Amino acid sequence: MTEAIELLASASLWAAVLRIATPLIFGVLGALLCERAGVLNLGIEGIMTMSAMVGWLSVFLGADLWTGLLIAAASGALMGLLHATLTVPLGLSQHVSGLGITLFASALAYYLYRLIVVVGQTPPTIEPFRPLDLGPLTDIPFLGPVLFGQAAPTYLALLAVAVMAYVLARTPMGLAIRMTGENPHAVEAQGLNPIRIRILSVMAGSALMALGGAFLTTAAFNSFFPEMVQGRGWICIALVVFASWRPGKALVGALLFAFFDAYQLRLQTVVEGVPYQLFLMAPYLLSILALVLVARRAEVPEALMAPYRRGER
Repeated sequence: MTEAIELLASASLWAAVLRIATPLIFGVLGALLCERAGVLNLGIEGIMTMSAMVGWLSVFLGADLWTGLLIAAASGALMGLLHATLTVPLGLSQHVSGLGITLFASALAYYLYRLIVVVGQTPPTIEPFRPLDLGPLTDIPFLGPVLFGQAAPTYLALLAVAVMAYVLARTPMGLAIRMTGENPHAVEAQGLNPIRIRILSVMAGSALMALGGAFLTTAAFNSFFPEMVQGRGWICIALVVFASWRPGKALVGALLFAFFDAYQLRLQTVVEGVPYQLFLMAPYLLSILALVLVARRAEVPEALMAPYRRGER
């Protein structure tokens, strides 16, 4: 018990929390943006898998790391365009389309990977993002390794939280997105095009999801394997509800899940006689509990998953 408590004072634990939270932050922001505009995007798991492969493959074939992230984001935006085309102007089921995108993108990622990359006994690797060296800041006790020893995409994720919070709350564009998710007919009455707003929001949200997937292969790891997303996309969908569709609370939710995940990995080394499967279950069980406690007070966008037809009410 003493060792388990001492783990909480470890800088390496909290550094791992921020690192594990990074793909979740990108993913939950992307899902949040889609849903704020009224579109549920269950394609997130496939989008993250596809972008993880595309980002890694781009770097493997000679692109630099930032270009790899950009290409991955573009692949996510294309998948988002496909989902938005099916669900917004055509009005097809957002559930069915999203699940179809997940299956299609995941299968396409593995197919392209096996088609292009010669895989031997050892998977091919790239040189990933390294933790930044911020000089004296990195040497600050405890805070240095936690806050100032992360890879560059982690800071990009934190910046994305601030930017999205500002855009949604303080700009006309953010108001248009929020109103499209609440009452698209009111948006139409103001001379704006809710269909265009939804399509662009889904594309931008899917690009953010893609950055989360690309982080896994260009920063967290240095190779690609099809199962590497490991349900993070579904966690992000749940975290949107936990966050009540607010970027600040989305960050808290991502960090909370990441803490459970990082902590259980370290508990396995100090607690004996307990099956490791129980530790693996813990982050998901605790996240479900937190979701249940918060979800009752969450205010769902009124037009979420509601097809929009111009001129109809």
